[in-house]
Amino acid sequence: MSDLLIQQDKYLEAGIYIGTKIKTSDMDPFIYKARKDKLYVLDLKKVDERLRYAAKFLSRYEPSDIVIVASRTYAINSASKFAQVIGCKILAGRFTPGIFTNPGRDNFVEPKLLFACDPKGERQAVREAASMGVPVIALCDADNSTKFIDWIVPCNNKGRRSLALIFYLLAREVQKLRGTIKDDSEFAPKPEDFEASAEEDEGQEEVEGQ
Repeated sequence: MSDLLIQQDKYLEAGIYIGTKIKTSDMDPFIYKARKDKLYVLDLKKVDERLRYAAKFLSRYEPSDIVIVASRTYAINSASKFAQVIGCKILAGRFTPGIFTNPGRDNFVEPKLLFACDPKGERQAVREAASMGVPVIALCDADNSTKFIDWIVPCNNKGRRSLALIFYLLAREVQKLRGTIKDDSEFAPKPEDFEASAEEDEGQEEVEGQ
């Protein structure tokens, strides 16, 4: 498979294509096959294509207009590094209802683009963004519903290494598209810089195959 954002073996090592044992009809177009252990395998070509377009979409917005919501520890770590690199805002942990819809709140935020790391854990944020007409990009595993999602990035959105690689690639591509760097060689961070530390792994469930 040629012309990928990164070598295919890097994708495979990170388990970016390994889905869950549950599949929704929404995600049917992105499923390559089911393994013998009943885990669904995502189409790696579509993963790559949609990551590439997500980066283009993100690059068109001012960093201050982008909000990432991340509810899981692994996602929080990777998304936080991404937010640091490109300069956008992150809402980590439990999303408080009304943050996007109630201007009277002290923590009111008015995004122009929402990035969800897991539509299941961040469904309230996705609903609120949709109700306000805010476009939503989301990392979607085989078990996700894609209601209110404008751009689906099919991927393993639960694994530590998978999330680290996803946000590494997005950060690198956004920086290139913005002209901040000229090519991959000028991007200083490495995929492991986007990973959770060993201490932060405690209590997290790894997807089988990670």
